[in-house]
Amino acid sequence: MGTSTQAYGEPWYWDNRYSSESGPFDWYQKYPSLAPLINLYIPRHVHPRILVVGCGNSAFSEEMVSDGYEDVVNIDISTVVIEAMKKKYSNHPQLKYIGMDVRDMSEFQSGSFNAVIDKGTLDSILVSTKQDAVFGYIWSSIVPLTIIKGIMFLEDKAPCYRFIKLISDVSDVFS
Repeated sequence: MGTSTQAYGEPWYWDNRYSSESGPFDWYQKYPSLAPLINLYIPRHVHPRILVVGCGNSAFSEEMVSDGYEDVVNIDISTVVIEAMKKKYSNHPQLKYIGMDVRDMSEFQSGSFNAVIDKGTLDSILVSTKQDAVFGYIWSSIVPLTIIKGIMFLEDKAPCYRFIKLISDVSDVFS
């Protein structure tokens, strides 16, 4: 067994963490501080289908639904947190929770989502795996979900936000 950061890629680490955490936790930023950027690049009025990877027990997706988003799919490697979130939000049909390792999202078809939001999963992968695995994460898991059109929003430990546009014109994402 390695250090805790090396274990970030392991389901048992997150199952243990969420078994002992009582309340919601947001990595880096909460939804209200990111909402202006998300609303700009992922407009609600076009009814986008959004994937939130590494959702944990964050209230982020619930706040997105409260802000008008209607189809937010959440995945996490921890079955403990997924079951807890399914129970907590069972009366919110706009929120779906699926147990899944972000490094293998073959359950989803290409083009399944208009946007993918990552608020720390990439950082977890960076500290727990070899650097070349990061490219595998982005190019084999995330990109096919939004091909041909889509946006990926990354928030990482650096004090910046990154939108990876997979097309040349954001307005084309939702056409």
